[in-house]
Amino acid sequence: MDKKFIKSFSMVDVLFMATGAMLGWGWVVLSGDWVSSAGFLGTALAFIIGGILVTFIGLTYAELAAAIPETGGGMVFVLRAFKQKSLGYLAAWSVLFGYVSVITFEAVALPTVIDYVIPVSHVGYLWNLGGFDIFFTWVLIGSVGSILLTSLNYFGVKPAKLVQNVLTAGVVSVGLVLVFGGITLGDSSNLQPLFGEGVGGVMTVLIMIPFLFVGFDVIPQIAAEVKSPPKLIGRILIGSIIVSIIFYVLVAFGVSMGLSVGQLELSSLATADSMGALFGSQAMANIIVIAGVAGIVTSWNAFIIGGSRILYAMAIRKMIPEWFAYIHPKYNTPTHAIIFLGVLGVVAPLLGHSALNWFVNAGGIGIVLGYLIVAFSFLKLRRAEPSLERPFKIKYWKTTGIMAIILSILFIGFYMPFSPSALVWPMEWLIVGGWYLIGFIFYIFGSEKDVNADYERSFLSRDPNSQLSKN
Repeated sequence: MDKKFIKSFSMVDVLFMATGAMLGWGWVVLSGDWVSSAGFLGTALAFIIGGILVTFIGLTYAELAAAIPETGGGMVFVLRAFKQKSLGYLAAWSVLFGYVSVITFEAVALPTVIDYVIPVSHVGYLWNLGGFDIFFTWVLIGSVGSILLTSLNYFGVKPAKLVQNVLTAGVVSVGLVLVFGGITLGDSSNLQPLFGEGVGGVMTVLIMIPFLFVGFDVIPQIAAEVKSPPKLIGRILIGSIIVSIIFYVLVAFGVSMGLSVGQLELSSLATADSMGALFGSQAMANIIVIAGVAGIVTSWNAFIIGGSRILYAMAIRKMIPEWFAYIHPKYNTPTHAIIFLGVLGVVAPLLGHSALNWFVNAGGIGIVLGYLIVAFSFLKLRRAEPSLERPFKIKYWKTTGIMAIILSILFIGFYMPFSPSALVWPMEWLIVGGWYLIGFIFYIFGSEKDVNADYERSFLSRDPNSQLSKN
């Protein structure tokens, strides 16, 4: 329990960790929806607007992660700013919701992509959910994938880092091949209509942005394990966001140049079909799918790492059962937390293909809520602790903090019933409600109830990796 994590992440590791987390599989499975709904320019506009939100949020995280490089990220910032256990818990549990939504999304995406490359006649019919027939063999593919990724992280961070770096480089390289094909072989008439279904279409893409960019905040979760200067942590965090914005827009361009509107409507995997159409080769389409599998692994891997650190940081502060705080004496990983996330990945495929959109949308609201609380903490710490050493210091901090708050609230509104992009009843709202119900139960039964202000303050020094007590 008092065993420390080892500082084992270089700056290259951190960049590949965050970028791989953000890119994942979404660019392969969702690009057709983007372009069909919003057109290329509408998609680009949605990513620019969403990118502005993420960048403002990212700047607050970058400054705080460099100033307070501790396991737990946003939760640590909130506790430092407000000294309120309940608020810190809400921030951590909300961001963890986003991480879990990605983990479960990838567990469902894996059998989907395998079916594209190697069509399988699935057996063992279980049930129909959301209009999708769920078979035992289909579930088995996703569940086995979850077991493998969980095992990769269980046995130490070194193999997980190696896999992350190699596969992220592969994902980016294949994506650039698609863009090259779009520029040299594509048909510019396919770009029409430039804005698809107009404002509604742009909103459809915009609501996915928090899910697609969740990943940069993995960096604060592992900050205590980074062996480079804190100032570089902030720079790499912002750099990973910019790289991902550019990548997503370029992929949308490649898909738009490769397929017409009619072809998009008939395509079940537009990114792969576009690659195949551009190069006139099914093998090239399959390369995109293989890159998608690599993206599944990079995203899945990163969020197991980040999510397990959130659970660990919550457990050492008595917010959830201390079982989650166990660090393996040999592998130096929070193995109990990793197993918990692995189990969620194992059961997720039981919800079937329809769960892809459910997880994307439902997890987004938790992500943005966590970001909102961190943005308030950023402003509070600037006022309460002006002398805190900030290796990565934001010049216009008031504007940055206020914009992060405004944009976070705006995005939360996108999920509400009054919005045209509202979460769908019942499944998406049931997922949200179920997650926070589990969190409430953990909070009630896993926490120490009689907490005064001094005790809250002592939470900040519970993390054995913490440097706060030395400030």
